[in-house]
Amino acid sequence: MFKLSDFDYYLPPELIAQHPVSRRDASKLLVLDRHQKSIGHHRFRDIITFLKPGDLLVLNDTKVLPARLLGRRRSGGKVEILLLDPLGEENYRALIKPLGRLKEGEEIIFAEGLSCRLADAKKKIVAFQPPGARAVMRKIGHLPLPPYIKRSPVRHDKTRYQTVFAAKEGAVAAPTAGLHFTRSLLAAIREKGVGVSFLTLHVNYATFAPVRADDIGSHRMEPEYFEIPAQTAASIRRVKKDGGRIFSVGTTVCKALEDASTELFEKDEPGAIVKASRLFIRPPFSFKTVDALITNFHLPRTTLLMLVAAFAGRDLMFEAYKEAVDKGYRFYSYGDAMLIL
Repeated sequence: MFKLSDFDYYLPPELIAQHPVSRRDASKLLVLDRHQKSIGHHRFRDIITFLKPGDLLVLNDTKVLPARLLGRRRSGGKVEILLLDPLGEENYRALIKPLGRLKEGEEIIFAEGLSCRLADAKKKIVAFQPPGARAVMRKIGHLPLPPYIKRSPVRHDKTRYQTVFAAKEGAVAAPTAGLHFTRSLLAAIREKGVGVSFLTLHVNYATFAPVRADDIGSHRMEPEYFEIPAQTAASIRRVKKDGGRIFSVGTTVCKALEDASTELFEKDEPGAIVKASRLFIRPPFSFKTVDALITNFHLPRTTLLMLVAAFAGRDLMFEAYKEAVDKGYRFYSYGDAMLIL
């Protein structure tokens, strides 16, 4: 069995991308072929050459909320809140700075008539007052860039930290594999005879919850809610039946598709599939839906890295990561991409 320490690696800090490349599809693309045990180097726009007529590309159409909120205490002290996931009508689990100075029940003011209170200090839950969290986010919210991006948000982040197909608000982080696609690239993919379908999984705290035990089998995933529309489910069934391949764009899509494999293939008419997933994909894992995975490079010791290791094979994945480091690939959210065939 694998331990947490088996998913560690060293990354030079200068390879952590601080800004996106000038054009989305100009990022690098490392192509890892599991069957040939080969590694190739391309630009992301070349991904179309690895797709065949009859294949299906599945993307996550979630949209990032402006979930980073800057407020103050009545005493004047500054407070920063990052909303992670909703818990009921107007309660959110959140990261709060500085949490230690706040008292349970204390009000945090964002603007005139916009506030919340610290409802539960231990569980880090905030409760919003009318007109509610969405009104606060629309009025003063910022896109929540990851903490390893060591700069303040700038104008281009408003568009570049969203996919071009983002449609349904609810995520606190972007599904980063999808950031590389342009509208023109998606149009060219469709023109080639490749299907393009969507599902929705709002990236939240569960995606990034740290693995604390060295025995990774004891880690328990927080729930992640997803919806696969009936049309997407029908397309997946048809493509698999006809011998085409399912290309998962990102780990969130991969997790949803694998969690829904029973509904997809063991029911006559699956319709829309709506589930709360606690699936933890780690080696070894038998993939039933996904045939190819498009993904960014992930942080060490994370469940995202473990999912990729389960798909590619741990040793082969780390061989690819080492080559990516040696060749100066850019890592994490604004970084380069990998296609695993």
